[in-house]
Amino acid sequence: MLGGKIKISKISNKEISKRNLLVHPPEPPAEIIFADPANSIYVGRTRVFHVPFYWSYEHVPNPHISIVGISGSGKSYFIKTFLLRASFVWDSNALVFDWAGEYKDWVKQTNGKVISLGKGSYLNLLDLGGMKPYDRIKQVVRTLELLTDIANYPEQRRLTEQAIEKSYMENKYKMDSLDHKDELGKPLSPPTLKDVVRILEEQSKLGTYEIPAELENAIYRLKQFTKSGEDFFAQQSTVSLDALVTSGLVDLDLSGLPDETFRALGALTVLQFVKEKMRASGWAKQKGLRLIVVIDEAWKIAKEENSDAVMIVREGRKYNFGLIVASQNPTDISEAIFSNVGTTFILKVKFERFLDYLQGTLNFSHYMRNEIAKLGVGQCAINMAFHSSTPYPPTFLLDKIEGEEPSMEFFLDLDKVLSTAQRRDIAMAKSVAFVKEEFRRRVRQYGLSDEKIEEISKLFEKSNRHIDVVSFVILMERYGLVRRNISDFLKDAGIDDITIINIFGKVDIKKNELGGRDITQVILED
Repeated sequence: MLGGKIKISKISNKEISKRNLLVHPPEPPAEIIFADPANSIYVGRTRVFHVPFYWSYEHVPNPHISIVGISGSGKSYFIKTFLLRASFVWDSNALVFDWAGEYKDWVKQTNGKVISLGKGSYLNLLDLGGMKPYDRIKQVVRTLELLTDIANYPEQRRLTEQAIEKSYMENKYKMDSLDHKDELGKPLSPPTLKDVVRILEEQSKLGTYEIPAELENAIYRLKQFTKSGEDFFAQQSTVSLDALVTSGLVDLDLSGLPDETFRALGALTVLQFVKEKMRASGWAKQKGLRLIVVIDEAWKIAKEENSDAVMIVREGRKYNFGLIVASQNPTDISEAIFSNVGTTFILKVKFERFLDYLQGTLNFSHYMRNEIAKLGVGQCAINMAFHSSTPYPPTFLLDKIEGEEPSMEFFLDLDKVLSTAQRRDIAMAKSVAFVKEEFRRRVRQYGLSDEKIEEISKLFEKSNRHIDVVSFVILMERYGLVRRNISDFLKDAGIDDITIINIFGKVDIKKNELGGRDITQVILED
């Protein structure tokens, strides 16, 4: 106001948001996000008021968490930090379904336990885990429906279900009983999938079944899990189900299994046993979470609406049991999970369609969407589904996830492959950043051995954690990676197609210049 007159001027929304008298700032009040440190997990400080954020499920409907973010955004780093702090604060046990074997080294370093299916450990699909045989049969059939096409063939489904039931009865189980002991009080031995296949094959040999093709197809479908050398779920278990959930930090390494279907079968089976154990244990009055289960990049079991992961999330907070579901691609996580978890952590997201999906599911503002699109490594937005309608926003920004130790980043420098106009563009990224462990996991997925990955890591560290992207690509080719895989790696890192074309052009020129020189020398000299 000047001389008694009101002066109208234009002010940006960002500037208005700083004026607390006009609008409420885009984060909840301190009493909501600054929980009791003795009964919560510290994550980092909020961006607006720099308030310490201690995660607690006191103000949300359940302790379940979803996490999304591209490779290198700090997703695994956050999970590891969360599990370590939960073990200190609540003495929580943790079970990690480790799809690519990326957590096993870390688990060993923290004195945890690694169980490697496909590398000497077996899990009997027909173990009961404290359930009635009839209930376990329903779970097994539902799992087969998720992982095979058996749901499209009702008669084959019926034949399989009947054969599983007969296998239990042959081993003297009472189908609707929790008593799994014989008349002398000795524990009964559960059947295996090999027994189920045998029963179906005996039925086929009799020649009395009216539709032989249906029976043969039912046998064929199960035999993929009973072949010699691939019978990881068709032998008696060497894994203690109790030990999985009571041994502190446990890594269930699934990387040794032959494909995605086998890995999903192992994860679903253990998840079902864990769920039943939690149900049997009931509610505990103790603080915090007795068990935290991590499902990372497991789209086969996180996407389907009738998956046990979705069922667990919908059951809420009954059993002091928290589920963490994480993925690079948010569309790989069922919308039912996003709409039911108590908390979602959103790290750097690459594609507009992913932002569309997240915004449509979590209903955050366009302002928040724009801020999420600009997140750097370790920065995140947090959405909390508060118990009741609140006057403060459910989605807010965190400056940076603060872990137990600084997260080391590796950088691929792009300066030499950018055009003159791109170099002049202040907003243009001149390098691509990766959290060290995320980088190691990513290149491992393309088939590099641990020995080669260690060599690359040492090269980054010797060159102040920066390597020219052209030298990096030459090194990857020397290690045997084809250009298609290298291109996919660069795209996943957020590098556009034109820049990738420039990179390979520079690679060809430099390789001609190098002749027989060793690439490690070139990196260090550059």
